[in-house]
Amino acid sequence: MTARENPDHLPGDLMMWVLIISELLVFGAGLTAFLGVRISDPAGFAEGRHALHGFAAGINTMLLVTSGWMAALSVRAQEEDAPRTCRMRLGVAATLGAGFLAVKGWEYASLSALGHGLDDTAFFTFYFLLTGFHAAHVAAGIVILGLVGWKLSLRNAETGVAFWHMVDLVWVLLFPVIYLLP
Repeated sequence: MTARENPDHLPGDLMMWVLIISELLVFGAGLTAFLGVRISDPAGFAEGRHALHGFAAGINTMLLVTSGWMAALSVRAQEEDAPRTCRMRLGVAATLGAGFLAVKGWEYASLSALGHGLDDTAFFTFYFLLTGFHAAHVAAGIVILGLVGWKLSLRNAETGVAFWHMVDLVWVLLFPVIYLLP
């Protein structure tokens, strides 16, 4: 039974949802700390934000949102008993995730060339910790999507895509807080 057939159905595996909730709590604590420290150094955080590559972050946002859409469509394909289409869409989602990592790697290299690192300022400490932790989740999500494609079932697709949507959600929260807040 799918979530569309029964709205009370929790898609995927319960333990994945436990992991997702715990990861959201960790990211929430990190964002709360970021915002708390930002209050004590608004000028330093504004200066740090201006050194970031907002355009690259916008591209990354488009990559992950599109990837999440492809992942959602992969579950629909599996529900409709179209495993080849499901695998193709999972592959597109994973490839877009890899594109996100490539852009993020370029951004890190560019910031490093400007002398910004983990121990530069409070802003950059939080920036590299939060976005690096997120990037690790993107990498893990790519592996999960690959495993789902290899051991394809509706339950596996729902479980893997739920994790991938958590990765999307976290970025949709990180992006405005880190890149857009004045």
